[in-house]
Amino acid sequence: MDLHRFSAFDYMKLVVGSALVAAAFQFFTFPNSIVSGGVTGIAVILNSAFGLPTGITAFVLNIPLFLIAIKAFGFRFFSATLAATTLASLLIDVFDALPVATNDLLLAAFAGGAMNAVGISLIFKAGATTGGTDIIVKLIRKRYPHIRTGRAYLYTDVVILLAAGIVLSDINLSLYAAIAMIVSTTLMDVVLYGPDEAKQVYIVSDRESEIAEALLKLDVGITLLNGEGAFTGRTKKIILCVMRKSLYPAARDVVRRIDKNAFMIVSSANEVFGEGFKRHDSADL
Repeated sequence: MDLHRFSAFDYMKLVVGSALVAAAFQFFTFPNSIVSGGVTGIAVILNSAFGLPTGITAFVLNIPLFLIAIKAFGFRFFSATLAATTLASLLIDVFDALPVATNDLLLAAFAGGAMNAVGISLIFKAGATTGGTDIIVKLIRKRYPHIRTGRAYLYTDVVILLAAGIVLSDINLSLYAAIAMIVSTTLMDVVLYGPDEAKQVYIVSDRESEIAEALLKLDVGITLLNGEGAFTGRTKKIILCVMRKSLYPAARDVVRRIDKNAFMIVSSANEVFGEGFKRHDSADL
């Protein structure tokens, strides 16, 4: 991230994201004793186990992570992360004067997880983090860019939540915390990368040339595979195509119109990269 190119829109994302993270903590998870992941979750565990002050403990745990961030990503990234962390902490104190949003644990888990996911995603999009295990997640993404941000959070937070369940000895709160974590990590990937809405289709037909020509007119990429019938021994071309979900109904109608006896296998594609689809996930997110 280059602060000289840090636009007003980036500042807005940083502020809104920090506010959402603080609101998720103060209005939903913390007052309902739903342990969050990250450094805050570790601090809560240490407070319950050894009586260590939560705020000071979280601050001390952040120090080595900030030093790692400076070395790995540079001082500009550290400055933006420090700004986001400080702003979120200040807003938590500001929101403390307001009433809790809900005392329903399930609603708190869903709303808190969703709000936290959107907040962290906005901060990531602005080129910063909120410190703590966010830095660990960014390090994981730098080393393994194919791992999505939400999945990386899942890897780090599940260990913390398991430890919280053991220390706090409350299976119900642990389950609600798990719900919040799943909601947060799932929604985070949707916000950062968008939904994967693609269909993978295999088509077996004696009129594959006509079908392929018609599908190409729909701007659907096609690959022809060599196949052989196990019973008949006949060789034929198998059409493989991956298309956006919105194009599938038209493509299906084309196949049915040309060959009503065509054999089709349709499945959802979890991730599609390359021309016509998204690029590989950036390690910056």
